[in-house]
Amino acid sequence: MSVQQLPVVVIGAGPVGLAAAAHLIEQGVEPLVLEAGPVAGAAVREWSHVKLFSPWGEVTDPAAEKLLAPTGWVRPDATAYPSGGDWAEQYLQPLAEALGERVRFGATVTGVSRVGRDRVVDAGREAQPYVVHLRYADGNEARVTARAVIDASGTWRTPGPAGGSGLPALGESAAAERITYRVPDLDDPAVRARYAGRRTAVIGSGASAFTALAGLARLAGTEEGAGTRAVWVLRRGISDSTFGGGEADQLPARGALGLAAKAAVDDGHAEAVTGFRTDAIDREADGRLVLVSEDGSRLDPVDEVIVLTGFRPDLSFLSELRLGLDERLQAPVALAPLIDPNVHSCGTVYPHGHRELSHPEQGVYLVGMKSYGRAPTFLAMTGYEQVRSVAAALAGDIESADRVQLTLPETGVCGGAGLFDAPETDPAAAGGCCAPPPGTAHHAAPAPPPATVAETPSGGCCGS
Repeated sequence: MSVQQLPVVVIGAGPVGLAAAAHLIEQGVEPLVLEAGPVAGAAVREWSHVKLFSPWGEVTDPAAEKLLAPTGWVRPDATAYPSGGDWAEQYLQPLAEALGERVRFGATVTGVSRVGRDRVVDAGREAQPYVVHLRYADGNEARVTARAVIDASGTWRTPGPAGGSGLPALGESAAAERITYRVPDLDDPAVRARYAGRRTAVIGSGASAFTALAGLARLAGTEEGAGTRAVWVLRRGISDSTFGGGEADQLPARGALGLAAKAAVDDGHAEAVTGFRTDAIDREADGRLVLVSEDGSRLDPVDEVIVLTGFRPDLSFLSELRLGLDERLQAPVALAPLIDPNVHSCGTVYPHGHRELSHPEQGVYLVGMKSYGRAPTFLAMTGYEQVRSVAAALAGDIESADRVQLTLPETGVCGGAGLFDAPETDPAAAGGCCAPPPGTAHHAAPAPPPATVAETPSGGCCGS
């Protein structure tokens, strides 16, 4: 069998991985999807209680819908907002079933390389197919050869720690039974009991932190939750941009999250502690935890800690491949300047496809959340356009692969998460001012070169 007759291995049966398989089939290329979990969307199901801030119309992929159509699948109301559980049950599971034996569950990828070549060897490298090592749920191991590899495994399994340095805080591991790295499901009686009437620290400044704060505030307003208090720990100060875009956000549900978090603070259910970078977590005699900052300041004891500091890619099983990754974000080098929160204002993401996602190792692509490395604010529709372009490129249709089009809703906020260390002297410098000017095509192709993006001011208003 020639290399071109081998399947394209897709790692991960989440939204973007399954969309990749659908696009490959549409291009006449055979996919093989390898999913570590027992079902489609295994990671999504772990946050099944959380509602997406994108409606159904923005979280289903066109090629996937074509694959589903003959099965009798009915597309949900495009304007309704699914939960993670809805997304998995009503879309991802039917899509995996439509793909049939092209999806293998309980298959954990433990390594990817070139057949007979570690990452050091040059000779004959490009002519060799890829070899993907697997471990199945029953402990058996196997190998699959592939013409290309699309890694859509996401970042869910590798959340960021509480420590402000990017490493776990001193004592963080020892306090694991009182720390969670996920938004808690407060509709679950056992989970409610864990937080009701208690003092909880929420570390983080993104949509997940907003969701947790809003949930704790709702719990505090119930009879069983009387006395519930949150301490919101931020590494930066409070500014106009802290609570997101609010009513200026073109995704209303995303804007509402920030407004709910603001209400939690304004109503006294949460207190904000700013400029606090956790260095250690000490344990009191009664078991409660004390957060200690880099400057030695200590917060009052808390019963629980919710750490929502983002996610990072697991690159361990790709160590034998030659990847071109940005030294800060761990995203593909050509993509990183377009999404870098240190310089990227207004949440704008330029159209990008196979060229920005390519690596020195031809035929390897990191897509979906994993393509963003440590950058935030990834949206499903970004991943769907990524895999459409990648599938076209693998099929040899470079014209279609290069014709990347993507229009994303603005956050209404200038400045990204990477600005938390910047001094905030005025609202304009801190961000939080703008939606795109009316009639402006804010994601027009082609993408500007990195130099243009780097010159974009990291604060101020869009268009200034």
